[in-house]
Amino acid sequence: MGWGKMFFTVVITFSAALITYNILISANASFKQEFPGPSSVKTLFSQDPIIKMPLERSNNNNNKKRLFHTAVTSSDSVYNTWQCRIMYYWFKKFKDEPNSEMGGFTRILHSGKSDRFMDEIPTFVAQPLPSGMDQGYIVLNRPWAFVQWLQQAQIEEDYILMSEPDHVIVKPIPNLSKDGLGAAFPFFYIEPKKYESVLRKFFPQQNGPITDIDPIGNSPVIVSKEALKKIAPTWMNVSLAMKKDPEADKAFGWVLEMYAYAVASALHNVSNVLHKEFMIQPPWDTEIGKAFIIHYTYGCDYDMKGKMTYGKIGEWRFDKRSYDNTWPPKNLSLPPPGVPESVVTLVKMVNEATANIPNWGS
Repeated sequence: MGWGKMFFTVVITFSAALITYNILISANASFKQEFPGPSSVKTLFSQDPIIKMPLERSNNNNNKKRLFHTAVTSSDSVYNTWQCRIMYYWFKKFKDEPNSEMGGFTRILHSGKSDRFMDEIPTFVAQPLPSGMDQGYIVLNRPWAFVQWLQQAQIEEDYILMSEPDHVIVKPIPNLSKDGLGAAFPFFYIEPKKYESVLRKFFPQQNGPITDIDPIGNSPVIVSKEALKKIAPTWMNVSLAMKKDPEADKAFGWVLEMYAYAVASALHNVSNVLHKEFMIQPPWDTEIGKAFIIHYTYGCDYDMKGKMTYGKIGEWRFDKRSYDNTWPPKNLSLPPPGVPESVVTLVKMVNEATANIPNWGS
């Protein structure tokens, strides 16, 4: 090994160790006590300064594409893996189509080790949180994985799309961010005003009104790479702090990490343009419309007359959780007549992907 390569390896190893040390320190610190005043905020984020994003960006060439890199965090479970393979299939389908500003793609695998799909999907291997630190909430590995990727990877694009395994891209995606603002999907269940008393532990009064916290998660979000480099460590620290806080943990539950990203973005003065048509979520959204992504987080249950039976297993159903330990079979049965376009399209797209991905199910 040459001295140059050896030096680079030493630097990366030291950097990863330093971040792990910071995680351990953050996990043992009391955010509730540290947040009351400006000086304590400065101390808390001494290695993660809060820098105001410019609201005006010069654009000398309106015809130049503003490419973004799509990043998806994943475990090495069968459940996450089959979703990633389908997601990447459709990413490749639309990447080079007209109106696309989709650049590269990375699966950020936070298992700490490579798997057999490294050659199929461009992959960065991130280390998981130290044992027990996620407290059974595996999603806490997501911000930590992004911190590692942003620090260590060579990312050519100036923007990042944070996506998820259970996203299916339905058309070419342009760069929806503009004027120094991110672009994000608004979630109806992210309600900063409702939880102001809890959020003030992490977003102090002096940082601004609670409405500065956008009703978003970290995905889907398109944001500049430089902004995300600042946001990601804060997102990680706030996620860990919220999980340690019983009141926040109870209030936010499975969307805790989403609230943490929204808070981190606000702490860095990175606001977001909210795009309701960024994605749809069947079965509640029934038409594709102008959406770019189908997010199949909810189960789709119907009787054979096409009537939804949500909350009750239907005679026909598609639910990703049915395949948590096994691969979905090829050629899933199509929904009965009367089922909405969004669900029909989703199943057809899953079927096309599984029919064309090599070695599906193995």
